[in-house]
Amino acid sequence: MFKWFSEISGNERRTFWACFGGWALDSLDVQMFSLVIPAIIAEWSISRTQAGLVSGATLVASALGGWIAGMLSDRLGRVRTLQWTVAFFAVFTFLCAFTQNYPQFLVLKTLQGFGFGGEWAAGAVLMAETIRNEHRGKAMGTVQSAWAVGWGAAVLLYLLMFSLLPGQTAWRVMFGIGIVPALLILYVRRGVQEPTLSAHMTRAARARHDEPASGLIVGIFAPNMRRMTLIGALLGVGAHGGYYALMTWLPTFLKTERHLSVLSTGGYLAVVITAFFCGCLVSAQLLDRIGRRKTILTFAICCVITVIAYLFLPLGNTAMLFFGFPLGFFAAGIPASMGALFNELYPGGMRGTGVGFCYNFGRVVSAGFPVLVGHMSANMSLGTAIGIDAALAYAIVVLSVLMLPETRGRALGEAALDTDLRRPLSPAPRH
Repeated sequence: MFKWFSEISGNERRTFWACFGGWALDSLDVQMFSLVIPAIIAEWSISRTQAGLVSGATLVASALGGWIAGMLSDRLGRVRTLQWTVAFFAVFTFLCAFTQNYPQFLVLKTLQGFGFGGEWAAGAVLMAETIRNEHRGKAMGTVQSAWAVGWGAAVLLYLLMFSLLPGQTAWRVMFGIGIVPALLILYVRRGVQEPTLSAHMTRAARARHDEPASGLIVGIFAPNMRRMTLIGALLGVGAHGGYYALMTWLPTFLKTERHLSVLSTGGYLAVVITAFFCGCLVSAQLLDRIGRRKTILTFAICCVITVIAYLFLPLGNTAMLFFGFPLGFFAAGIPASMGALFNELYPGGMRGTGVGFCYNFGRVVSAGFPVLVGHMSANMSLGTAIGIDAALAYAIVVLSVLMLPETRGRALGEAALDTDLRRPLSPAPRH
């Protein structure tokens, strides 16, 4: 499975580990909040709605950060933008440890989200342009598995801190440790090189580097790019919408309608995290074997089937616990596939802008899917509402990916565009 790693160069490996480390540390910092919500609620006597507002504000800020960082990576370079975004989210995570009230925490957590979203966008483009064509899908999908590594680390840190310290101190120490990602900047500065693909850009793509940021935004909506951008954004909506509709309400469904207390234990978290990790690795292999479109289609269809089975079949307590594995497995495969596909849809001069927009537009709009589940559950069971909502989202994924070209093997140094999206792009010749 990892034979490809021995075939890449030293610079490719260093870039891989820089992005893997960045995304794992991103996940560590982001997942900490969901674990310490009870302690924060208790300390400041805030409501669940106020706690939810923190998550919503962070999500929107991360989307804006990703979009802006994508544009900056087209103007300032991938490596420099990656360094700035890592420093940004690390510093504001650290400052969260010293907040004295809810408004301060809300502001700083929102700013943390801005940096988090930016780091993904800059790292995704850097990774895609550095790794050779035949291994790009495997590398991008494997890097996405770093989210599970950071998530697991956050759970272990939570268990350690809350077993050694009182709650009002433990959550602050956890956020204080969030400064650690800043050390990644030293590794990036010493070991990661800026991709040289700018030498292969077309004359039009070069011109965009001298244009203001508004020119980059206009560029991804130019006549020969508009349809690609809109469909890519639609894919992002479906992918994020299905994930958040499912993962936001699933614990409540299992507790209130299935009465499965075992799912509140660490065993449930272990199953979900392990499944997410495995889903990323398997999709990484499939991306370069069967292509981007077939991989996303397979995972999307399996998501619909798994969600329906999980929500409507009369499964017992233990069965629900173990059935969480395929649920998390298939839910992970789609996000792990989008990095490679989105990067291959755009020429170099606007790649960061395009990737940042498609991925993060979906992230913003997806915030409405959990709200829709809550609204629908007033007139039907929560399980039915989740099933309809998630199935709708993954149906959007299927529809949108069918309208995009297959891009496996495309050389990112080539800025040529295929304006007829119904025809697959011709893969680059192998050397």
